[in-house]
Amino acid sequence: RNLAAAPDSQRGSDAIDGRDRPLADDDAVRALYRAHGDELYRFALRSLADRGAAEEAVQETFVRAWRAADRFDETLGSLRTWLFAILRNVVIDVGRRRASRPVFASGGMVDDYVDIANDDAIDRLLMAWQIEAALRCVSAEHRFVLVEVHTKGRSYDEVACELGVPVGTVKSRVYYGIRAMRLALEELGYTHVDA
Repeated sequence: RNLAAAPDSQRGSDAIDGRDRPLADDDAVRALYRAHGDELYRFALRSLADRGAAEEAVQETFVRAWRAADRFDETLGSLRTWLFAILRNVVIDVGRRRASRPVFASGGMVDDYVDIANDDAIDRLLMAWQIEAALRCVSAEHRFVLVEVHTKGRSYDEVACELGVPVGTVKSRVYYGIRAMRLALEELGYTHVDA
């Protein structure tokens, strides 16, 4: 069955009950590559500034995704977000390998390399996608207090007053909401990178 042609609702239910997985066979992987390969390649190319390395990074992303297909949970986030999280880790690995080996290049090639560990714009974009997906995984009560306290910068007292609950309840919801988000982000493949 061609996964790309299946309606979203049908794809989601099949993925959940295990009859069909996004990376179950060669045709499914090809369909995913056709759907996401170009944008993954552009992301890798911007990050690595090397066509060959970008192609290898995308290939490694699909290999890692295929190996970890049983860990993908559509209820936690989209396949696209999961693939970008994997690619981000691959790009970081490539950058670390480059940094640990001497570069023998002439003609200014060294200056063309991008410092991927500090590529803030790409990291912020990817993190925003992952946070959005993780927020969908927490309850509405936890999501509300997380957004109010951490995104809007409101105090616990203000949020408690608005909800008509004790301040301790708001603090508890923030604490457990963050724990739930951390688990969701780990499931999405996010790994914190210490610079």
